[in-house]
Amino acid sequence: MELTRIEDFAKIRPADETRADLHIARCLAAAAAGDTDACFDLGVAFSTGAEGVASDMIEAHKWFNLAAVAGHEEAAWSRADISDEMTAREIAEAQRRAREWLSAEERRAA
Repeated sequence: MELTRIEDFAKIRPADETRADLHIARCLAAAAAGDTDACFDLGVAFSTGAEGVASDMIEAHKWFNLAAVAGHEEAAWSRADISDEMTAREIAEAQRRAREWLSAEERRAA
């Protein structure tokens, strides 16, 4: 009987992808329900590449911004930190996405 190496198994079914997708889905659902901690967690995931998410500073800024606007102090600090690494155009795009998120949430609530 031949044993399968763990590296071969990982190529067939990477466990991290499912975990990352589940984490992001839960955070998105919680953020849609108004959970500022979930917005902050999404900012952390996108800024660090945690949970298997690809690093995306525009998305990170968007989520930190949404949490900060709702009063999350650590999110405000994190937003300021990553802003130092972003161009004005990237920040403007992040702000546009945050406004879109808020507009969509307002439409769903109505």
